[in-house]
Amino acid sequence: MSVQPKLTRFNQNVLSKYQIYNSIFMTLPFDAVTKTGVLLPLFYDTCKRGFEKGDNPTTIVETFFSNYQGKRNTTSQVNLLFRFIQYIERQVVLFDAIEDAAFPVVNNMDGIGTLRSLKETAAAEKKLDKLQAYLEDFKVRIVLTAHPTQFYPGAVLGIITDLTAAIKENNLLRIQELLAQLGKTPFFKHEKPSPYDEAVSLIWYLENVFYYSFGSIYDYIQQNIFDGKHINNDILNIGFWPGGDRDGNPFVTPEITLKVATRLKETIIRNYYKDVRALKRKLTFDGVEERIQNLESELYGMILNEPSAFTLAYFVSELRAIKYSVEETHQGLYVSDITSLLNKIHLFGFHFSSLDIRQDSRAHDNVFTEMVTVLIESGSSIFPKNYLSLSEKEQVNILSKVKGKIEVSLIKDEDTLKTLRTIQVIKTIQDNNGERAANRYIISNNQTALNVMQVFAMLKLVAFQESLTVDIGPLFETITDLEKAHLVMEELYINPEYRAHLEQRDNKQTIMLGFSDGTKDGGYLMANWAIYKAKERLTAISRAHNITVIFFDGRGGPPARGGGKTHNFYASLGPKIEDKEVQLTIQGQTISSNFGTLDSSQYNLEQLISSGVYNRLSDTDLSMTQDNIAVMDKLSKLSYEAYVNFKNHPKFIPYLEHMSTLKYYAKTNIGSRPSKRGKSERLIFEDLRAIPFVGSWSQLKQNVPGFFGVGTALKCYVDAGEFEKVKQLYKTSNFFRTLIENSMMSLSKSFFDLTKYMSEDPDYGPFWSIIYEEYKISKALILKLTDFTELMQEEPIGKASINIRESIVLPLLTIQQYALKKIQELEKAEVRDEDQIQVFEKIVMRSLFGNINASRNSA
Repeated sequence: MSVQPKLTRFNQNVLSKYQIYNSIFMTLPFDAVTKTGVLLPLFYDTCKRGFEKGDNPTTIVETFFSNYQGKRNTTSQVNLLFRFIQYIERQVVLFDAIEDAAFPVVNNMDGIGTLRSLKETAAAEKKLDKLQAYLEDFKVRIVLTAHPTQFYPGAVLGIITDLTAAIKENNLLRIQELLAQLGKTPFFKHEKPSPYDEAVSLIWYLENVFYYSFGSIYDYIQQNIFDGKHINNDILNIGFWPGGDRDGNPFVTPEITLKVATRLKETIIRNYYKDVRALKRKLTFDGVEERIQNLESELYGMILNEPSAFTLAYFVSELRAIKYSVEETHQGLYVSDITSLLNKIHLFGFHFSSLDIRQDSRAHDNVFTEMVTVLIESGSSIFPKNYLSLSEKEQVNILSKVKGKIEVSLIKDEDTLKTLRTIQVIKTIQDNNGERAANRYIISNNQTALNVMQVFAMLKLVAFQESLTVDIGPLFETITDLEKAHLVMEELYINPEYRAHLEQRDNKQTIMLGFSDGTKDGGYLMANWAIYKAKERLTAISRAHNITVIFFDGRGGPPARGGGKTHNFYASLGPKIEDKEVQLTIQGQTISSNFGTLDSSQYNLEQLISSGVYNRLSDTDLSMTQDNIAVMDKLSKLSYEAYVNFKNHPKFIPYLEHMSTLKYYAKTNIGSRPSKRGKSERLIFEDLRAIPFVGSWSQLKQNVPGFFGVGTALKCYVDAGEFEKVKQLYKTSNFFRTLIENSMMSLSKSFFDLTKYMSEDPDYGPFWSIIYEEYKISKALILKLTDFTELMQEEPIGKASINIRESIVLPLLTIQQYALKKIQELEKAEVRDEDQIQVFEKIVMRSLFGNINASRNSA
């Protein structure tokens, strides 16, 4: 049977179904306003025609009311705009659910990049032994973060899941019920979530998706690649930041961290209990039934928090004994179910997910200064009295040899106490849930070896005197920090005490590299190239000291924050970059779009595994030629200069403050963290968080961080008559090609007609024109580079999905710009009407949600 082209499958299973179900949705009555569903298509048509004619958003909205709703007063008009927002938010949800339902039909679940494809390729090339050897050592870790790039509350996520299932079954009655439920379920959070709330939201994915997709993948590898033999390596594991990430988040307390770890353990026990109950219905044999019944009782007691001596080791040994009995006495009946549960226990232990702790180096420095001061004043001999006046090198030397135990009760400063108690909590979590439950401490904004050694000393002095069972991972983010990262690590590697610690940790060093802040700091090309080169230098220095470096990438949803086609990125790295493990953050809409269902989770996890393994099996040399390196160096420098000049423009910060949605992120109650780092009233570039920064450009449909500087850099080669050099780079470097593909996605989601009216603004017109010119030149020269006639030409599915999503939110974007313009006018009026300003600010905030949620395929 012939398989239809992917785009045809998409059109039949996504586009057509959306049109059908959306027409049903449009007929549902909502609240007090009738005919909203009838009016929204008219408003969409007015927006589309208006922008084609060159109208601004204000003219478009006023034209709509004039043509179709002339009798409405101002209050009634505003109410209708709110109803439109309500509808569009839910249309986005409907499209999400339809795409999720169609995922296994549109994507080839056994195609290139899947485990079946990988295994068949290895078998055909007689490389199965090589594949096994690699999988015995290779790991993929995805780390879930609470960074708020998606605004669905838990109730809406539940509706998406149920709607996806109903659409898969074509259950029209159930779909109608769920659409009606969706219409009455609020999207807006009246209070900020706590870090614990964020953790609970993400634990839903662990419990309902990852538990099964991880298990299924591991079972497949064991049965089909290792012929049923046990694999010592877990291959897949999962990290967790909510409740542990306190960088810039004062609401993450030691108590919250412990509470989250407890919830993780309770959740995995509950999942095991359900599996054991299912096994009990099957294993009704002599000598087996009683033992499985005993396991069920023990797990149930743990769920009820009854005192128990039940350990992970006992659980495993009992299941192995049951498995042996079934194999020996009962013809192996249901043995694959027992093996599958044993595999899940191997993957998830009693911790379910490894809780990372993260804090900024500057916060540590303040804590350390306070702690040392108090200890010296109390007469403690742990630190010499002149410690704080010593040089960095002398301080590192003292910290590496530090001994003793801090009496935490001596500390009175609240922030210092929080940090030290967090370290105590790490030890408690390890004792309760196992070492893997919390054994990594990430230092963001890491700049020096001293930053690492301060954490090293605190861990030892507070809770780990006997053995330090925690990995310390410096996070290098800015372009400057990336350039000197290898020197910082060499200083640590030659430190005898730190080196001894690494030997106890299997001679592995985790280093985190941050795309988001790198892009914000240095622009798109420079950030990616700086990280690539930093990885090469860090790999070389680590290998020279016989250390295996584990790179942990802080990657966001959109390309501007290191997202885009993640598996393509990993598959493009050459032999000079260590690739024993793939570790990356997964955040916001990336969680739901790439891993939100069993199908998408399994498919994308398999792609990540294959991306790392493929390089080892392939004989292709991915090393860059010297000529390509020279071109990449020059392109990134040219791009960096263009971006830095743009960033230093006197209108840069004022434009974001006054013409974008930046200041409204803080008011949306979407995440527990403050929207900027510093406490100053004035907006400072360094204090800007990457998510509101990138998100604000996205709301403007300008997507600056994903392309600015690329066009200028390419133009320099065109002007010099050397564009063939860049074409050669594009043809021969997978890394550069992936960067260009991701930049194309950013350009595809830009829509400058929306903000063209800003070009006439007396204050910001010239600045808007700078952005637009860079957009035009970037688009033209990327098309010239790729020989495409349109952006994303070779990705018809991604392009089609983007087009539908962009059309859904076009009215939303128009309403948002209309409201922003109204606010500007009201703020300039002689008499400020605060009530009106609040109304339009509410429109801006509400329209933020749908716009971001619709961008889910930027992941």
